[in-house]
Amino acid sequence: MYFLHMKNFRRFFVFLLLIACALFYIHYSRLAHGRMHVYFLDVGQGDSILIKTPSDKIILIDGGPGTEVLTELNSVLPFFTKKIDLLVLTHPHADHVEGLAPVTERYAIDKALITGVEYENEYYEEFLSNLSDDETTVYFANEMTDFSFDDGVFVDVLYPFESIDGRSFDDLNDSSIVMRISYNDWSVLLAGDIGKSVERELVSNGAILDSDVFKASHHGSKNSNSSYFLEAVSPNIVVVQVGENDFGHPTEEAIRNFENAGAEVFRTDQDGRVEISLSLSTSYLRSQFP
Repeated sequence: MYFLHMKNFRRFFVFLLLIACALFYIHYSRLAHGRMHVYFLDVGQGDSILIKTPSDKIILIDGGPGTEVLTELNSVLPFFTKKIDLLVLTHPHADHVEGLAPVTERYAIDKALITGVEYENEYYEEFLSNLSDDETTVYFANEMTDFSFDDGVFVDVLYPFESIDGRSFDDLNDSSIVMRISYNDWSVLLAGDIGKSVERELVSNGAILDSDVFKASHHGSKNSNSSYFLEAVSPNIVVVQVGENDFGHPTEEAIRNFENAGAEVFRTDQDGRVEISLSLSTSYLRSQFP
């Protein structure tokens, strides 16, 4: 009887070992051949970018105005996803922060990256309050800040050069976090709403800006997206996150600069949500309204 029990136990153990090996192989094979998905969400006149890494880590940059970001997240993420691994607020203007307050109520936030600048805005205050109530590790951005994921995705903060926690700005746009997100040989540059003066600083400081994909700064404003900055970025694709507005975004000058840089231009007001998928050797782009 003892022999039979031992025999059955060995069979069961071997079975479990085979299952574990199969799962291990599937996991690492998936990472080796995985894709990083970048979604430029259609949230109207504002920014919100969702990144899903090959190992299903979730990065959300900005939340746009209103609560449209929740609808977009429901459309893109599996219904059982209740955690955001890294949440970034580039700067606290309403068209970037308003949607993040409800996001922090619906999702558990593991890490948050902010500037900590002084600014009076009810959505910003609610967002910061929600972070303080949560079990979230909060980081204050500077050029030494980076985040590395075990699937090869790397988030590198390029600006601000030093911590600006507690500072106030005459032009809040120029407090925006600039980050370059890379996976294998692909890279995506997100520059918030920075203006030409910060663009000039980044170029003159020798920041690594060269990227395959660039999110147009400040929704395609004429005060951003200078030709010398775009020459340094050298993007293949530019995505303009924009909705109905009274500012003339995106401006003809910005569109002309994008095209002169050799980039293909997509707009969320015309193309809807834009998804870019990047793997080891290939990429594909899909818009909501082809």
